[in-house]
Amino acid sequence: MDAIRRIKNIYWIRGLYVFMKSYFGVRRSKFGYCADSVTLTPPINIYPLRNVFLYENTQIASGSVISTPNAKFIIKSNCCIAEHLTVHTGNHAMVVGKFCSDITEATKPAGYDKDVIIENDVWIGCNVTLLSGVHIGRGAIIAAGAVVARDIPPYAVAGGVPAKVIKFKWSIEQILTHEAQVYEAKERLTEDFLKELFSKHAM
Repeated sequence: MDAIRRIKNIYWIRGLYVFMKSYFGVRRSKFGYCADSVTLTPPINIYPLRNVFLYENTQIASGSVISTPNAKFIIKSNCCIAEHLTVHTGNHAMVVGKFCSDITEATKPAGYDKDVIIENDVWIGCNVTLLSGVHIGRGAIIAAGAVVARDIPPYAVAGGVPAKVIKFKWSIEQILTHEAQVYEAKERLTEDFLKELFSKHAM
């Protein structure tokens, strides 16, 4: 174990490994699902690929780091992700009697990992961090530099550290018009649902 750790700590070996993995290690066949229309711009670091599900017409820009050792990361269709997205589906465990550096994914207690889900038609600005368990509603916008630690409702504009709803990107009438043009009737959000949503997040 000590020999492996020494090898991992050799600077140029770590650099070469990260370079090769970031530019050449992302194979679509290894994902949980990756649609043919997905655009990935290297360098991008995703581990492990089997827990990542990317749906149609989604784009992820360069410099993104996605860590999903024990839970899923799901991006639904028609989403645009700017540079340097960071996703962590897990949390660090603190265990009495152990240094944090000695706790591995295999040995940490259960319950620290939760799926991260991005619904359809979401725009995420650059340098955004998504933390374990967050669910971003469809049509939402996440401002650059935000750290998302709780769910974001549909069509909300959210930003800050931690991210909070700033406003909604459209009026209820505009959202209903948009939904009628891009979603099947059974998939559309209702006016009553939107009124309740706006009331809950009144500015």
